[in-house]
Amino acid sequence: MAGTVTVPGSSVPSTPLLKDELDIVIPTIRNLDFLEMWRPFFQPYHLIIVQDGDPSKVIKVPEGFDYELYNRNDINRILGPKASCISFKDSACRCFGYMVSKKKYVFTIDDDCFVAKDPSGKDINALEQHIKNLLSPSTPFFFNTLYDPYREGADFVRGYPFSLREGAPTAVSHGLWLNIPDYDAPTQMVKPRERNSRYVDAVLTIPKGTLFPMCGMNLAFDRQLIGPAMYFGLMGDGQPIGRYDDMWAGWCVKVICDHLSLGVKTGLPYLWHSKASNPFLNLKKEYKGIFWQEDIIPFFQNASLSKECDTVQKCYISLSEQVKEKLGKIDPYFVKLADAMVTWIEAWDELNPSDTVVAAGNGKAAAK
Repeated sequence: MAGTVTVPGSSVPSTPLLKDELDIVIPTIRNLDFLEMWRPFFQPYHLIIVQDGDPSKVIKVPEGFDYELYNRNDINRILGPKASCISFKDSACRCFGYMVSKKKYVFTIDDDCFVAKDPSGKDINALEQHIKNLLSPSTPFFFNTLYDPYREGADFVRGYPFSLREGAPTAVSHGLWLNIPDYDAPTQMVKPRERNSRYVDAVLTIPKGTLFPMCGMNLAFDRQLIGPAMYFGLMGDGQPIGRYDDMWAGWCVKVICDHLSLGVKTGLPYLWHSKASNPFLNLKKEYKGIFWQEDIIPFFQNASLSKECDTVQKCYISLSEQVKEKLGKIDPYFVKLADAMVTWIEAWDELNPSDTVVAAGNGKAAAK
């Protein structure tokens, strides 16, 4: 595990938001040269780098960043037998970084994502926008047609119930991407040259009862509110499926957020996604998921959590039981995944014995 490195005199914002309350988690198999472009925005923060693949490979991190670096050997050493729940050769390994973080907030980004520019040509500070999203309430129970009513220049529209205007705590901020869209393999194949140049200056709350396909390459969340549910599943090496890790986490998270009266926002910030992955390799990873999702989505749409599920951990264990019972009939993989979900929670609680959890129905933090 790498030590802490700091170089003074660098160009960073004078008062970075939540400097001591947020970790940046990056999964990678390569040198992190991309951090140079993010230096003005990321340098004040602590990085947790999760190295995938060959643990003997040396990953180079640019000077001036405060970071920890974990490889597979570290994961095995820290978690022991429970390391089986952390995916190998898949970006899902990033969730180990969520587990070892001790901060209230987490921002995660892929190493092929760069600073985007807004329509005026100004560099977008994606991290700052995510923080603003997380620190302002969400409106999951009644849709505001001006989208986020807490943004400057917006408010609640006529007819919006005053009893709901306080909003709900925001657990997740889901950002978007310019240039390479986040498409599945079949769409990549039929639209190989498509690029997203459409910048929409909007943030909205995903309504209660509505699922969404969460992308992990530009994502922030309140670790204290929803961290134990941010498990990216068993994907990649040795598993029959890949590229569904972030979406699996998103479906679990959304069901739990709906139950615990927490909010999920999507929209700003944008970043620049620089390279498209190989659609033929992606299809090999995705093809079972493309079939399975036709059963997975209705499963999550109909999943129910009891009143006794008043913490994220209890909600997640309940979901794992339902996964085993209902999705296990589709393929034995889901029985294995359900067991890994339980192992994940056990490992989380071992590493985070004094975590704050959330009581259902009020969205307020309560000591465990």
